Amino acid sequence: MTLAAVRSIDSGRRGRSEAELDDFEQELVDQYALAGAGSGMTDDSIASERFAIVAFARFMGQRIWTATADDADRFLTHQRKTLGLARSTVKGHAGAIGRFFDFLIVRYQGDILAIDGHVVVQPIDEFNRPRRVHLTGVERIPPRDEEVDAFFEVWAAWLPSARKYLPAARDYMAASLWRRAGLRISETVMLDIRDWRPDLGEHGKLHIRFGKGSMGRGPKVRLVPAINSVDSLMEWWFTDVRHQFGDDYRDPDAPLLPSERRNRQTDACFRVGHDALRSGLAIAVGTWLPDWNGRLSPHVLRHYCASSLYMQGMSLKAIQDLLGHEWLSTTTSYIHVHDTHIEDAWAKANDRVAERLTDEAR
Repeated sequence: MTLAAVRSIDSGRRGRSEAELDDFEQELVDQYALAGAGSGMTDDSIASERFAIVAFARFMGQRIWTATADDADRFLTHQRKTLGLARSTVKGHAGAIGRFFDFLIVRYQGDILAIDGHVVVQPIDEFNRPRRVHLTGVERIPPRDEEVDAFFEVWAAWLPSARKYLPAARDYMAASLWRRAGLRISETVMLDIRDWRPDLGEHGKLHIRFGKGSMGRGPKVRLVPAINSVDSLMEWWFTDVRHQFGDDYRDPDAPLLPSERRNRQTDACFRVGHDALRSGLAIAVGTWLPDWNGRLSPHVLRHYCASSLYMQGMSLKAIQDLLGHEWLSTTTSYIHVHDTHIEDAWAKANDRVAERLTDEAR
């Protein structure tokens, strides 16, 4: 994508002709794209944002800066009901429009008022903003601790007898990283041998180089401490398993989790794919945790990790950093507590009060 050459719109022009207003409207969109490029958005993300903005303007049939919440209501309803677009698509369009109007209000409210006499308002508000999209039929609430513990225990005990030990051990390793460190499946697949840094921190750290970025700004890098027994897991992997895949275990750029397939020219292992890891988990769940068959996915184990660490007393901010979330509100949606959580908290609070009163009475 090539950005159009844009002129400064801070010059206080007072053009009122339709042609001048057309140019001014185009410049606003171009300036927004330019700002996005400056912030690191990818060309595809900029193009997607521009598409949603232009579609909204054409639907309105009037100057885009005159949009109201009613206009947004009609547009989003048209997208969902008339065009039949997916909820996730409509949510993305609403987000693009909302960000564009934030941009107009912050940067060009005064220019628009001077040129057209209109006060810009945000048309995407708390009432018409599409809610968080969840895939139909996917259960994000994870199993209880005792179910997960028993599942991984029997899975680990079975590994030595597996017909294909190496891929079985690799699938178990990946699932354990989702369970204990809350890694995304995409982050797990892209780990290289050099990304394990036992020299960092008390437990060592995993260098996540392909974390999920926001608004197309590319991978978000973070270091994940090897807490929650991840350090022991890594020691087992490198001591007992990884070298059996091939001599490339000495290559720091080789994949941490390899495929059984090899490069015919170099004899090095290819990187394992998402489907293989999903399939490995699904087979294990169907075998040893059948009540969760079709429901316990890699992402649900990520939810389990967040919930488990929270119940152990880890702060939401620490869990946010561990999972690589940009917003704390996202992290809170990952926390699923037991039915007795309120009662347990009440009991603990009463115990603290009783202890304090006892101490004061002494």
